[in-house]
Amino acid sequence: MLSSMLITLREGLEASLIVGIILAFLARTSQRGLFRQVWLGTGLAVLLSVAVGAVVYFSTGKLEGTAEKVFEGSAMFLAAGVLTWMILWMRRNAASLKSEIQTRTDAAARKGSGWGLFALAFTAVVREGIETVLFLFATTSVAESQALSFFGGLIGLATAAGLGYAIYRGAGRLNIKAFFNVTGILLVLFAAGLIAHGIHEFHEAALIPPLIEHVWNTNAFLPEESTFGRFLTAMFGYNGNPSLTEVTVYWSYLIAALTVYFLPPAAQSRRGSGHVPGTPRSHTHTQ
Repeated sequence: MLSSMLITLREGLEASLIVGIILAFLARTSQRGLFRQVWLGTGLAVLLSVAVGAVVYFSTGKLEGTAEKVFEGSAMFLAAGVLTWMILWMRRNAASLKSEIQTRTDAAARKGSGWGLFALAFTAVVREGIETVLFLFATTSVAESQALSFFGGLIGLATAAGLGYAIYRGAGRLNIKAFFNVTGILLVLFAAGLIAHGIHEFHEAALIPPLIEHVWNTNAFLPEESTFGRFLTAMFGYNGNPSLTEVTVYWSYLIAALTVYFLPPAAQSRRGSGHVPGTPRSHTHTQ
């Protein structure tokens, strides 16, 4: 429940911030007439994300045996990869996010067509929505209860929407930088757990050897099936009797990801551009 709530809170707040920045800029420049296109783009992106989630949920229910293990393991690897990229991107570009979105909003509004704003809102929100679908699927695969996971996701989305509205209205006192730093570290730990679970699924599908089947066994005093054990499993990938491959991959990823995460922003910026994902890149031409 907490893992799904963390995912939807983080992703939902990112989407809310982007939409809020667009709307606030339009309101400040007396262009409220363009709100409709922004909300249309946002609404369509939400509907498309829900549709993709339904397709993924119902299609995977038909898989069995090895095919199911391979699909779930692959989804966990993909979710961990996308999650890691998203965390590192936000860490590097959070400071310039507002100004870049305002620049793109201004450029779209100056063209006199609301479709540019529609596309800006749609691509930003649908990206967060598709990511959320992927992350939630990976989360529910290891959750103690799919119903609780779904409920936690709804709480996270509702909280994100409320925070986004409060920030838009100027009443929000949330320290955005601190929020993304704390949730970023938690999500790195969560991604490490997803990778370990993916390795476990591939063990069961006989695609990756365990090397040593059980390096240790802590189930005697902290069973995976206990309440706390289920919480640790869902949040951080706890496994009471992991294989050597799981332990090696888990710690290799965690050390590498946290090392890059804590690099100074200037060092991180040399690893990639400050482009807002899901939006067209701008090009500067010299005469």
